[in-house]
Parts: sequence; structure tokens; C-alpha cells
Amino acid sequence: MATSAVEMPAKAAPGDDPAVNRATPEPEALVARARAMIPVLRERAAACVASRDVPAQSIAEFQEAGFFRILQPRRWGGYEMHPNVFYDVQRALAEGCMSTGWMYGVVGCHPYEIALFHEEAQAEVWGDDPSALVSSSYQPVGKVTRVEGGYRLSGRWGFSTGSVHCKWVVLGAVVPPAAEGEAPDMRAFLLPRADYAIDTDSWHVFGLQGTGSHDIIVDDVFVPEHRTHRSVHGFLCTNPGQETNTGPLYTLPWAQVFMRSVSTAAFGGARAAIAAAMEIAQTRVSTNTGKASKDDPFLNAAIARAHAEVGEMEQTLRLTFEDLMAHAEAGEPIPMEKRTLYAYNSASVVRRMADLVDDMVKLLGGRAIYMSSPIIQPWLDLNAGRAHVANDPANRTADVVGAMLGNPPGFTFL
Repeated sequence: MATSAVEMPAKAAPGDDPAVNRATPEPEALVARARAMIPVLRERAAACVASRDVPAQSIAEFQEAGFFRILQPRRWGGYEMHPNVFYDVQRALAEGCMSTGWMYGVVGCHPYEIALFHEEAQAEVWGDDPSALVSSSYQPVGKVTRVEGGYRLSGRWGFSTGSVHCKWVVLGAVVPPAAEGEAPDMRAFLLPRADYAIDTDSWHVFGLQGTGSHDIIVDDVFVPEHRTHRSVHGFLCTNPGQETNTGPLYTLPWAQVFMRSVSTAAFGGARAAIAAAMEIAQTRVSTNTGKASKDDPFLNAAIARAHAEVGEMEQTLRLTFEDLMAHAEAGEPIPMEKRTLYAYNSASVVRRMADLVDDMVKLLGGRAIYMSSPIIQPWLDLNAGRAHVANDPANRTADVVGAMLGNPPGFTFL
């Protein structure tokens, strides 16, 4: 695939004029580059699924295209763009291969979180290599011990998407109270590649196989205080990184950014499934009834409904970030009623799209159930994607109603 190279500095220098250091592409150009990759990602999809990881070639092309820099601070070689640019790129990549789009969403949103860490941590990640990538697993399963200057961390975490392509990982764990009667403290711990192992034989699943969401193993390593990010800071939008990354973008709630990164790939998968259903319908004639699928009013209704509702959901989530950024640019806090509703909307879309695609699959007869069918992989991916905890709307309903009544949220990752 031919793309125009993005000029990048060998080493980013905080505070330097970004216009001097590199050419920043227009948002439309980034989205166009992503859409141009749909055919090649579709060609690589089978190999991606079979190897249970995104091909290194795709990662290199994303780097060259500048996709991983969209949410990265300008002062560290990034573009610091509107989040909708990031999600537009993700949707396009996922239309070619949902596993690839999912991986890009998770790994590509982490420059945003790294920007929220203490300046010293940002320098460790990007000081020598502004293109360094970070994976994650926020399962609160780690064992944490307080020590002078930081913490000792051990444990095994699952679902670290794209981990083999990354030089760092962010891991969730609960810090025990420092004194009796105090509350435990949920944090994210940032570790360099030398401090953890990746179990590359741990990711055997029925959908999203190509995301490379392997297990991470940590055996009693030291994590300094500055390489931790408190969940409460993400909720209150009082992150230490905001002292140096002062743009409105980094005043958004971190959870709102991350939640969308694990729901947006579903739009690409749903779009691919709609196109596949139409492709099958144009040539399929039932061997039992002799009827052509393209003339089936029930199938046409299912396709039309999927097309319409996917578009409605896309527009809703696009307007969500227009509104969030409007608050950020005005220096206004985001009302809790909006935060809970937007979290619910994001959590709902994957299950809704999985159901829409399921309605099409069950009307396409025996041809659709072969693994060679173009609709099967998106169908599997959507059903796997809705298992993510962030894509369970049941976790959000109480807080939506509570916020409408003026009550504080019970689940603060929003």
C-alpha cells in the first residue's frame, strides 16, 4: 500500500515547536489513509486470525501513517487531535479486519493515558523513542506491596491486546490501605518490557482471535510512584500529566476515551458484515425453496435495519465527543448525568450490533455458516467483543438513573 510518509523527529523534545519538528497531517488525510488500508487488511485477516496476532507489517504501516500519534501530545511528537479522528481511523481499520481495528483502538488510545502520568513517566516512555507503544490489562488482579519510593508488583493479567508489539504495559491493581480504616486505592502500574513476560500461548478464543490479547506475567518487580496512575485522578480529571500537557484534550475523563476504544471496532465489523450479507444475498438461491435471497423481504428488512441503526449509533457516539470536547475547550466540568449516559451508550453498541448481524446471519441459510463465508468472522468478532466488561450496559444502568436523580455514581470508571 502506498502512503505518504509522515515526517517525524528522531527524538521528540518537549516544548519544541511542532511545526519545526514534523509535518502534521490533516485529519481527513489520516482517515483516508485508514480507508485505503481496508482491502489489504481484509487480505491479511485470515493470517491475522490464524497467528492470533496482528501482522508486524500492519503495525509498521500504522506507524508510518501516523495512526498511533493521533492522541499523543504534540510536545512528545504526536498530533493531539480531536478524539473523533482517532475513532474514525479505528472504524475504518476494523472494517478491513475487526481484530486489527480492536488492537489499534486499545494500543492507540494509550498515548492518551501516558499523557496523564507524571512527567517523569512520560519521559521514560517517549524520551528516546516517541513511537514506543504501550499495551494494557486493567484487571485488578495484581498483588501490591508498599515499599519506599513505590511498590512491589506481582501477578498474572489476561487480555493484554497487542502486547507483543509494545515496549511497555499498563497493569491494574489495588493498592492496600496505608493505614487501618483507609480505603484501598485502584491504580494503573506502568512497566517496561524488561519487567514482565508475555505468555504468547494463552490467547485461544472463538472471536477477535487476531488481537494478540496475551497474558502478562510479573514476578515481584519494583514500580516507582511516578509510574502509577490513580483511578480517582482519572475520574476527577486531576491527573499529574495535566500539569505539562495543558491542552483541553487531556482534561477529558480517561474512562470516556478508553471505553470508546473497545466499542468502536464493532462498527467496522458490523459494516463488513452488512456488506457480506448483501454479497451473499445477490447470488444465493435456496436449494430447498428455489427462492432468491435478494427477493426475501425479511432479509432485506434485516439488512436495512442494520444499515440504519449502525449509522444512528455512529452518529450518537460522534456527537458524544463533540459535546465532551466542547466542555473541555470551554474549561467546563462535564455534568455527571452526561458522563453516565455516554458510558451507557458506549457499553450498549457492541451488543446491539451483534444482534443486528445475528438477524442477518440466520436468514442467509447454510451458505453463511461456512468458515469461508465473509460474514462469519465479523459475526464471531462481534460476539466476542460484547464479552468485554466495558461493553456490558448492565454495569451502567444504575448510575444512569442515579445521575438523573442527582445521586453520585457507584461505578466511577466513567
